Amino acid sequence: MFMDFKTIYQEQKKPLDYKIDVAVNAIKDGFAASKNRCAIAFSGGKDSTVLWHLFRTYFPDKTYEIIFGNTGCEFPESLAFARKLGMEWGGEHFHEAKPEKLKKDGLKYQAQKELLGFLEKNNMLDTVLKADGKLKSTETLEKACPAEMYDDFKKRGLIWKAGTRKNYAWCVDQYGYPILGKALSGKLTARRINIDCFLKYSQSESDDAELLEYYDLLRHVRISNHCCAILKKEPLEQMQRQLGIDVIFKGLMASESRMRCLNFSTRGYLFKSHRDYCGDFYHCSPLAIWTDDDIWEYIHRYDVPYSPLYDIEYEDEDGNLQKIKRNGCVGCATDIGFKNNHMASLRKTHPKMWRGYMTKTGLGDEIMKLHRYKPSKISKMDFFNTASELAEISPCAFDNPNISASGGEYDAEI
Repeated sequence: MFMDFKTIYQEQKKPLDYKIDVAVNAIKDGFAASKNRCAIAFSGGKDSTVLWHLFRTYFPDKTYEIIFGNTGCEFPESLAFARKLGMEWGGEHFHEAKPEKLKKDGLKYQAQKELLGFLEKNNMLDTVLKADGKLKSTETLEKACPAEMYDDFKKRGLIWKAGTRKNYAWCVDQYGYPILGKALSGKLTARRINIDCFLKYSQSESDDAELLEYYDLLRHVRISNHCCAILKKEPLEQMQRQLGIDVIFKGLMASESRMRCLNFSTRGYLFKSHRDYCGDFYHCSPLAIWTDDDIWEYIHRYDVPYSPLYDIEYEDEDGNLQKIKRNGCVGCATDIGFKNNHMASLRKTHPKMWRGYMTKTGLGDEIMKLHRYKPSKISKMDFFNTASELAEISPCAFDNPNISASGGEYDAEI
């Protein structure tokens, strides 16, 4: 079903009762499309909670699964709420999807770089690079590591051990940091060491000035949004496979981002795709024409429980009192170039977590690198070497780091 933007905006202005009827009909269509089992993608956020409440209210006799994606980067309030509601409302039908564990040991990025340097120094690059200069694979590189060098890496703590669950630290080490929006980093699915090899050794040439500028950006900053796929998308899809799900219901709204509005415009409430384990697979977004105001009106009208995350207040940079509006991954800095961004609010609402992500994972240092690559004016960041050092003096320097290349909006997946 195609719906132009003008029609979407008109639908968004209609009263809540109308939107409830539309949502219920969309859910009916989703159930009708299923030949096996349906599930709700639940994040612990207000939108997917309202969606679940609609199911409980209008489809009390239907059986469906609830899949909660625990990325390991959840707000503690939302994680506790999701598990509590999962037990109370879902029981045996509530499932927690987590990222997979590493099946074997692997080198950390610093070790990969040192190994690559060793191979280059000893004229052994041909064992790991393709004819065009691209890395054959990360596995090929790591297999080329001499035993004594591997032992040294192990002593220095530069090994990711088998059995370690993939987490934020592993993702940013192997791929890069979620600093810029998906327009700039969404397609970077290769590991960082692969990108390094491409930038340094590849014979591929281009006359595209914009593409060359992009390559230059990648030389200075390690960016990637692939953590979203590894920590969220892949575990959710694996759980869907295990449960035999062929229709997934999501609490997505067109009002949340330009991309979601475009997707709804071209796909409608029920979108058909394909999964190898079930054939036809459907994505259903019953709340597509709802807005945040509708969600809160519904919550207050029907006394729907919601995560206490949304009641946390903080003062923005203009001195106005704000509440957290979006539930999502705590360490996501894709909107760092915008005023009152996600990390700026995190510093005020969860200062301990903010400091951990900024100083322990390296996120702050990478933001400083980005600022220095694309500065718009002199900043406090220009006078410090590390994020830890700057955070001790002026943590608010990270709130608006004058990054001119934002690359898009923050957009949580669920």
